[in-house]
Amino acid sequence: MAANALVKAMFARLSGDAGLQALVGPDGVRDRMVARGKMPCIVFGEIDSRDEDGETLQVHLVTLEVWSLAEGRREAQVIAARVRELLHDAALALEGADLVNLTHRGTHTGRETKTKFQLAEMRFRAVTE
Repeated sequence: MAANALVKAMFARLSGDAGLQALVGPDGVRDRMVARGKMPCIVFGEIDSRDEDGETLQVHLVTLEVWSLAEGRREAQVIAARVRELLHDAALALEGADLVNLTHRGTHTGRETKTKFQLAEMRFRAVTE
Protein backbone atom coordinates (compact mmCIF):
# COMPACT_ATOMS: atom_id res chain seq x y z
CA MET A 1 0.00 0.00 0.00
CA ALA A 2 1.26 3.46 -0.88
CA ALA A 3 0.49 4.84 2.61
CA ASN A 4 3.04 2.53 4.22
CA ALA A 5 5.67 3.41 1.63
CA LEU A 6 4.95 7.11 2.20
CA VAL A 7 5.36 6.83 5.97
CA LYS A 8 8.56 4.83 5.54
CA ALA A 9 10.03 7.50 3.24
CA MET A 10 8.95 10.36 5.52
CA PHE A 11 10.42 8.56 8.54
CA ALA A 12 13.73 8.00 6.71
CA ARG A 13 13.90 11.65 5.64
CA LEU A 14 13.28 12.95 9.17
CA SER A 15 15.44 10.46 11.06
CA GLY A 16 18.31 10.90 8.60
CA ASP A 17 18.63 14.67 9.02
CA ALA A 18 21.47 15.77 11.31
CA GLY A 19 19.85 19.15 12.01
CA LEU A 20 16.62 17.54 13.20
CA GLN A 21 18.54 14.96 15.23
CA ALA A 22 20.32 17.80 16.99
CA LEU A 23 16.88 19.07 18.07
CA VAL A 24 15.21 15.78 19.08
CA GLY A 25 18.05 13.29 19.60
CA PRO A 26 18.90 10.09 17.73
CA ASP A 27 15.63 8.31 18.64
CA GLY A 28 13.45 11.40 18.46
CA VAL A 29 11.41 10.34 15.41
CA ARG A 30 8.93 7.57 16.29
CA ASP A 31 6.00 5.76 14.76
CA ARG A 32 4.17 5.82 18.11
CA MET A 33 4.32 7.47 21.53
CA VAL A 34 6.47 5.46 23.93
CA ALA A 35 5.80 5.45 27.67
CA ARG A 36 8.60 7.32 29.40
CA GLY A 37 10.15 8.15 26.05
CA LYS A 38 12.57 11.05 25.81
CA MET A 39 11.27 14.41 24.69
CA PRO A 40 11.20 16.40 22.56
CA CYS A 41 10.08 13.93 19.93
CA ILE A 42 8.17 13.61 16.66
CA VAL A 43 5.45 10.96 16.46
CA PHE A 44 3.50 9.80 13.43
CA GLY A 45 -0.18 10.31 14.22
CA GLU A 46 -3.26 9.63 12.12
CA ILE A 47 -3.07 8.76 8.45
CA ASP A 48 -6.20 8.96 6.32
CA SER A 49 -5.89 7.53 2.79
CA ARG A 50 -8.48 7.44 0.04
CA ASP A 51 -8.68 6.78 -3.69
CA GLU A 52 -8.83 10.00 -5.66
CA ASP A 53 -9.70 8.86 -9.16
CA GLY A 54 -10.86 5.29 -8.53
CA GLU A 55 -7.86 3.89 -10.36
CA THR A 56 -4.32 4.92 -9.47
CA LEU A 57 -4.27 8.20 -7.52
CA GLN A 58 -4.47 8.14 -3.74
CA VAL A 59 -4.63 11.08 -1.34
CA HIS A 60 -3.05 10.68 2.09
CA LEU A 61 -3.59 13.08 4.99
CA VAL A 62 -0.76 12.56 7.48
CA THR A 63 -0.53 14.06 10.95
CA LEU A 64 2.83 14.44 12.65
CA GLU A 65 2.93 15.35 16.33
CA VAL A 66 5.82 17.30 17.84
CA TRP A 67 5.89 16.79 21.63
CA SER A 68 7.88 18.93 24.06
CA LEU A 69 8.29 19.26 27.84
CA ALA A 70 9.21 22.94 27.53
CA GLU A 71 7.16 25.60 29.32
CA GLY A 72 6.42 27.52 26.15
CA ARG A 73 5.77 26.71 22.49
CA ARG A 74 9.13 27.78 21.10
CA GLU A 75 10.87 24.39 21.18
CA ALA A 76 7.94 22.65 19.46
CA GLN A 77 7.69 25.46 16.90
CA VAL A 78 11.40 25.28 16.05
CA ILE A 79 11.19 21.50 15.56
CA ALA A 80 8.00 21.84 13.49
CA ALA A 81 9.68 24.44 11.28
CA ARG A 82 12.55 22.02 10.56
CA VAL A 83 10.10 19.19 9.80
CA ARG A 84 8.28 21.48 7.37
CA GLU A 85 11.57 22.37 5.63
CA LEU A 86 12.36 18.68 5.21
CA LEU A 87 8.96 17.49 3.98
CA HIS A 88 7.12 20.32 2.21
CA ASP A 89 7.46 19.74 -1.55
CA ALA A 90 10.01 16.98 -0.88
CA ALA A 91 10.77 14.56 -3.70
CA LEU A 92 10.71 11.31 -1.73
CA ALA A 93 11.31 7.94 -3.36
CA LEU A 94 8.59 5.43 -2.44
CA GLU A 95 8.72 1.65 -2.76
CA GLY A 96 6.01 0.48 -5.15
CA ALA A 97 4.46 3.91 -5.75
CA ASP A 98 5.30 7.35 -7.06
CA LEU A 99 4.91 10.49 -4.98
CA VAL A 100 3.10 13.14 -7.02
CA ASN A 101 3.36 15.79 -4.31
CA LEU A 102 3.69 16.32 -0.57
CA THR A 103 2.56 19.59 0.95
CA HIS A 104 2.33 21.03 4.43
CA ARG A 105 -1.29 22.00 5.08
CA GLY A 106 -0.95 23.61 8.50
CA THR A 107 0.28 23.39 12.07
CA HIS A 108 -1.66 23.81 15.30
CA THR A 109 0.30 24.41 18.53
CA GLY A 110 -0.83 24.38 22.13
CA ARG A 111 -0.55 22.75 25.52
CA GLU A 112 -2.08 19.27 25.72
CA THR A 113 -4.68 19.38 28.47
CA LYS A 114 -4.13 15.98 30.06
CA THR A 115 -0.31 15.87 30.18
CA LYS A 116 0.47 19.62 30.06
CA PHE A 117 3.09 18.89 27.36
CA GLN A 118 3.47 21.25 24.42
CA LEU A 119 2.11 19.79 21.20
CA ALA A 120 2.47 20.95 17.61
CA GLU A 121 0.18 18.99 15.29
CA MET A 122 1.37 19.19 11.70
CA ARG A 123 -0.86 18.20 8.78
CA PHE A 124 0.52 17.09 5.44
CA ARG A 125 -1.27 16.10 2.23
CA ALA A 126 0.38 13.66 -0.14
CA VAL A 127 -0.77 12.35 -3.50
CA THR A 128 0.61 9.05 -4.77
CA GLU A 129 0.08 6.92 -7.87
